[in-house]
Amino acid sequence: MSPEEIEKLEHWLTERTGEPVSLGGVRALSGGAIQENWAADIQCGDELIEAVIRCDAPSAVPDSLGRAQEFALLKAVFAAGVTVPGPLWLGETAVLGRDFFIMRRAAGTAAGHRLVKDLSLAPDREALVRQVGREMARIHSIQPPRDDLDFLPEPEGHPALVFINESRAFLDSYHSAFPALEWGLRWLETHLPEQEPVCLVHRDFRTGNYMVDEQGLTAVLDWEFTSWSQPLEDLGWFCARCWRFGQLDEALAAGGIGSRAALLAGYEEVSGRQIDEQALFYWEVFAHVRWAMIAIKQGERHISGNEPSLELALTAHIVPELELHILRMTGLSERS
Repeated sequence: MSPEEIEKLEHWLTERTGEPVSLGGVRALSGGAIQENWAADIQCGDELIEAVIRCDAPSAVPDSLGRAQEFALLKAVFAAGVTVPGPLWLGETAVLGRDFFIMRRAAGTAAGHRLVKDLSLAPDREALVRQVGREMARIHSIQPPRDDLDFLPEPEGHPALVFINESRAFLDSYHSAFPALEWGLRWLETHLPEQEPVCLVHRDFRTGNYMVDEQGLTAVLDWEFTSWSQPLEDLGWFCARCWRFGQLDEALAAGGIGSRAALLAGYEEVSGRQIDEQALFYWEVFAHVRWAMIAIKQGERHISGNEPSLELALTAHIVPELELHILRMTGLSERS
């Protein structure tokens, strides 16, 4: 963030708060390929606020919510008791030339590859996973209609079937064939679970998208893909093998951190609903197919020449591994 942008923010916040405002310690935070995140210490009158300024990045993903929408979501889930950074101010595009908002800064570590291996970062793994389950249940307690979330369209039909149809249409028009993914989509279609009332679903709640310190979870992050869907979609995404950072032991099936049983126990504590692990299996398959589809689209951003990026190119290379695991999960491959 340039000195000129910092000065503009100081003037804007002074006008908003009626207090003299100065920004110090402004630095870019790691992560966030879709958004930029800047840490800042905001001196607002006599109060020092440890904050994060979250801005649009130069690249954009069509499925990602805007910053004003993400800010509205933060306010809604914060009010529902979800552990998120406290939302402070929604920005104006003219200030920085791009959309942004400011939220409080959470303590801890989010790096998934560290969390799954360094036990000192979260000593009680089962307690952490139970806490994740409780957070998910609080998110899922929010149901439509909500005037403050009217930018989220309700799915026309079963959310999984909507995804299946959209994915088929994309693959039909794509320049390369993915028969294993076509098989996965067909499996999802023929095993479609009974539709439940839709609720708010994070859709990217995984290790790497929450902050942790020695006491446990300190913040759920990255709400830009949130939508109305089925509650088990979040649980399946969290347990998907592709988000365990190499921790393939089934005892660590929940995010590479702990057990599915602990995750479901935490979920039941808040929701009052019992979920069988077998009921979760469908949504774990769904997670692998969905991530494969996302990876293809991310790779296409590089292949097309519109956005040359090593990160995007490497993301596309995970698709064959995802395809093989989908075949194994659905019984088409005998390899274990």
